[in-house]
Amino acid sequence: MNGYLLLTLAIVAEVIATSSLKASQGFTRLLPSLLVAGGYVVAFYLLMLVMKTVPVGVAYAIWSGAGIVLVTLIAMVLYRQIPDLAACLGIGLIIAGVGVIQLFSKTSGH
Repeated sequence: MNGYLLLTLAIVAEVIATSSLKASQGFTRLLPSLLVAGGYVVAFYLLMLVMKTVPVGVAYAIWSGAGIVLVTLIAMVLYRQIPDLAACLGIGLIIAGVGVIQLFSKTSGH
């Protein structure tokens, strides 16, 4: 399977797990706690597979950048946690950094 498709699935699993942390209320609620544990197991298993074909630095940059953006968007919707201007600028810089890696770096595998 394509490394970048696996990376996308790993990111989705990690975002589900991270977004469920707050709802787990310190692992006192069963379903969100299972989503946290299961999501991280799936995410790291898939990330391990990704590392076979995608350079580590590139995979981790995409993983962390996409995760930050997606978790922020989910927190805005579910928890009404709206980032301020500085946070939005920082997230924008992260997105720009991942874009630079993908578009211009020879290590991106493209």
